[in-house]
Amino acid sequence: MTRASDVGTASRNGPPALDEGFRAGPAVHEVRNEEDLLAVRHAVRAATLRAGFSIVDQTRVVTAASELARNAYVHGGGGTLAIEHLARTGAAGLRLTVADDGPGIPDLPAALTDGFTTGAGLGHGLGGARRLMDEFDVDTAAGDGTTVTVTRWAVR
Repeated sequence: MTRASDVGTASRNGPPALDEGFRAGPAVHEVRNEEDLLAVRHAVRAATLRAGFSIVDQTRVVTAASELARNAYVHGGGGTLAIEHLARTGAAGLRLTVADDGPGIPDLPAALTDGFTTGAGLGHGLGGARRLMDEFDVDTAAGDGTTVTVTRWAVR
């Protein structure tokens, strides 16, 4: 199993303290075809609005979600994207978990490098998503698929 994790300053002091009474369970969306990719983008955009993200942060989160969902669809044969609303004192956040049962990522360090591609893409998917989000974690193993979990915080 290979793991990569980057956590921004938002969580370096342990898990965020949650506000009382606010932590909705994740909404899970299938990623099985092109239409699902569009539906995921709309769902993530709606979630960023609900969380109170700025237009710039909305764009960052939707772009990262789109890249990760497309990777799950193209390279993993489809999967799921879960959207979870988070809250802590002074900030709202979104955690996105994209999972597939594909072949896994054989060389994760290379896959995180800009320009790396196994297809016709530009090679900005994983590395780009990592830069756009505050927290980033990849769990992958040959034949066991890949799960990418990313979080973005919006200061209130």
